[in-house]
Amino acid sequence: MATVAPVLEPVESWESLPAAVQSRESPPLLNERRIAVGILALYLISGVYLIPADRQAVVTRFGRIAEPRVLPGIHYALPWPVDRVHQLKVLETRRAVVGGETVDETLGRTQPFQMQFLTGDQNIVRMRAIAQYHVRSAADFLFHAENVDTIVRAAVEAELARDTAWRGVDALLTTDKGQVQEAARSRAQSLLDAYGAGASVSSVNIESAGPPPETAEAFRDVAGARADAARIVNEAEGYAHDLIPRARGDAAQMLAAAEAYRARKINEAQGDASRFGKLSEEYRKARDVTSQRLYVETMEQIMPRIKKLILDRDVDLSILRRPE
Repeated sequence: MATVAPVLEPVESWESLPAAVQSRESPPLLNERRIAVGILALYLISGVYLIPADRQAVVTRFGRIAEPRVLPGIHYALPWPVDRVHQLKVLETRRAVVGGETVDETLGRTQPFQMQFLTGDQNIVRMRAIAQYHVRSAADFLFHAENVDTIVRAAVEAELARDTAWRGVDALLTTDKGQVQEAARSRAQSLLDAYGAGASVSSVNIESAGPPPETAEAFRDVAGARADAARIVNEAEGYAHDLIPRARGDAAQMLAAAEAYRARKINEAQGDASRFGKLSEEYRKARDVTSQRLYVETMEQIMPRIKKLILDRDVDLSILRRPE
């Protein structure tokens, strides 16, 4: 049996509908609810936030710290005004300059007293140092100090002044520079930890150090005189170190030669004495033979040194005479 679909008649107005249908919600109310739900959903979704890899965040709830350290990634916090997310670059290397920037000095905008430090031998030194630091605790960095850069600069400057006050100017400008930098970094870090600044000082580098402009020429003269004195002393010590060993070597050589000459003469004298004793004994035994032998031996030694001309007896000697 076929089913016949009912024919729907057009409705003239909302009031002409049956009461059961009118009891349902009207389209305007339904749209308002959907809009409200959508706004609420967007409000809740707004609490999702992303922290990049080089940053950390601190979440505060009604002004108080709720999460002191939020690592990089996707996180959720209650939407404003309940929670607020404060992001901070913790891997960034920051710098604090003690003594003014180089650009300021070039432009003539320096404050000389900021660069002057008093040494232990009552000299004034103009010094500029650069402290490099980074964020160690984001919560302390943001909420325990108003201006961390100023605090770092003041701590480093105070420790530089403390360490410079008991060192001589010569040592400060030459051999003790590295010790001053490390001491200032270590003690400044202790001050920052005590203040709860949330910063970690990685290095303190003394960029320039020298006398004030008014005394620079005299200081260079004194430094040059000291360098010349040190050079002359070194040259004298080098000459002494070269001359003394050589003199000692010559003396040792002369002593060795004298000892050798002495030993040779003694041996020769002893040999001559022994030979003379033996000749004396032979002479007593055979005086004529010994005398003849001694004469022959003596002539053998003398004759080779004399120029000789040997002639035959039959030769006429007149040919040897010089012509008149």
